[in-house]
Amino acid sequence: MDFFSVEFFTALMTIVFIDLILAGDNAIVIGLAAAKLPKHQQKQAVIWGTVGAVGIRVIATVLVVYLLDVPWLNLAGGLLLVWIAYKLLVQEESHDNIKAGNTLWQSIRTIIIADAAMGIDNVIAVAGAAKGTSHGDHELILVILGLLISIPVVVWGSTLFIKLINKFSWIVYIGSAVLAYTAAKMITHEKKFNGFLEDDKVIYWSFIIVVVILTVLAGYLTNKRNMAKTAKKQESSGAH
Repeated sequence: MDFFSVEFFTALMTIVFIDLILAGDNAIVIGLAAAKLPKHQQKQAVIWGTVGAVGIRVIATVLVVYLLDVPWLNLAGGLLLVWIAYKLLVQEESHDNIKAGNTLWQSIRTIIIADAAMGIDNVIAVAGAAKGTSHGDHELILVILGLLISIPVVVWGSTLFIKLINKFSWIVYIGSAVLAYTAAKMITHEKKFNGFLEDDKVIYWSFIIVVVILTVLAGYLTNKRNMAKTAKKQESSGAH
C-alpha cells in the first residue's frame, strides 16, 4: 500500500478518529491524577504521564497487530471490539478508583497504570484498523502516526471533545459505528474463514453493514430503555 494512497489516509483517519473517540476517559484520568499537584507540576504530570502511557500503548498495539495473525484472534478481537462499540454507547464509566497523586511521580505513575488498564479497547481498535487496511511495515507506521497525531488532542484537547460529546450526543453514535465497522472488518480477515467473508463483495459489505446497524441499534434501544426506567423511577419518587 502506497503512503500517499487514499487507502493509507483512510486507515490513518480511522485510527485518529478511534483515538479521539476513546480519548475522553484518558482526559478524565489525567485530570484526576494531577488534580492535587501544585500548578507548576500539573503540566509536567500531564505531559510525562501521557508520554509514558502512549509509549506503552504503541508497544501493546504493535504486539496485537502481529498477534492478529494467530488463528481465531481476528474473530476474538472483532467480537471484543463489537462489545466495546456497544459499551461506548451505553456504559457510564466510573472514575472513583482513580486517586489524585500527592507527588509528581505518583501522578505520572497513576496516569500510566490507569491508561494501560483502560487502553485495551483503544489497542484492539487501532490494531484492527491497521491490520484491516495494510500489510507489513505499513501497519507499524499507521499505528505510530495515528497515536502521534492524537497525542496533542489527548493532552490538551480532550476536555473540549468531552464537552462536544455532552453537547452533541450523536458524535458517540458515529464513534460506535466506526468501531463496529472496524470490528466487522477484523472478523472478515479471520484466516480460518478461508476468505469466505472477504472474497464475495456482496457478502463482505452486507456483513459489515449488518454488524454496524445491529451494534448502534442495540446501543440506542438500551439507552431508550434505560431512559424510560429512569423516568419511571422519577415519577414514582415524585408521587411519594
